[in-house]
Amino acid sequence: MLGKLLVVGVTGAVVGLASLGGVGWSYVRTVSKSAQQAVQREVPIEFELQRARDLVSQLVPDIRHCMHVIAEEEVGIEDLSRELLAGEKHLGKQKDELLTLRGKLEGGGTIYQVSGRSYTPEAVRKDLSHRFTRYKTAEETLASKRQILNAREQGLAAAREKLEGLLTARRDLEVQIEHLDARVKTIQAAQTASQIVLDDSQLSQAKALIRDLHKQLDVTERMLDAEGRFTGLIPVETESESTVDLTAQIDAHFGAKTDTAVDVAVVEETLED
Repeated sequence: MLGKLLVVGVTGAVVGLASLGGVGWSYVRTVSKSAQQAVQREVPIEFELQRARDLVSQLVPDIRHCMHVIAEEEVGIEDLSRELLAGEKHLGKQKDELLTLRGKLEGGGTIYQVSGRSYTPEAVRKDLSHRFTRYKTAEETLASKRQILNAREQGLAAAREKLEGLLTARRDLEVQIEHLDARVKTIQAAQTASQIVLDDSQLSQAKALIRDLHKQLDVTERMLDAEGRFTGLIPVETESESTVDLTAQIDAHFGAKTDTAVDVAVVEETLED
């Protein structure tokens, strides 16, 4: 129902504008062109690039057809060239025979011996006339074939030039499309980069957290090092004062050296008194 109303509305608008004459059709063309441009602006550029690639690929059938025509012409020209070569050889042979018979007639005589057979002058003249007619016909045929060969060679050159033009145009279009594709990707990359917004606050928080982690690890390492000094290590302290020789302490205190070689007998006597 909606589609019918739209069609009716558009039709009515067109009829109304058409009723205005040339001015109305001018409005119609302007509106149509504006709508077309608006649609083109909405089509993604990637789609347009693919459409360009498809258009370039459509040149391939024309290129193949041109290559086929060139191949056929090359074969035809080779065959015609062989025919001309054979015809020229045969024409040369006919010319030699004509001149031979003509020479015999110029020599005079009533009977002519040709290839072991005898001929009257009239028979020779008649045969010479037929031969000359055939020679002129063959000569004209060769001339026509030469013209045909020349024309076909020119056509072949034009076909090759057309093929080269098609190939060059295709290569140029493909290069331009690749350049356009590269530009599109560059612009898209720039647009993506411009849309990236870095949050400085999050970056600062991450840096602060990393610093705190470093500090925590430093403290933990120092605690482990300190604990290792008091536990699990072999004591290397000096002897305590209780283990030091008492006599050495007395000598040090009074500044005198105690005689260690005391007479044992005197000591015993003293002890008896």
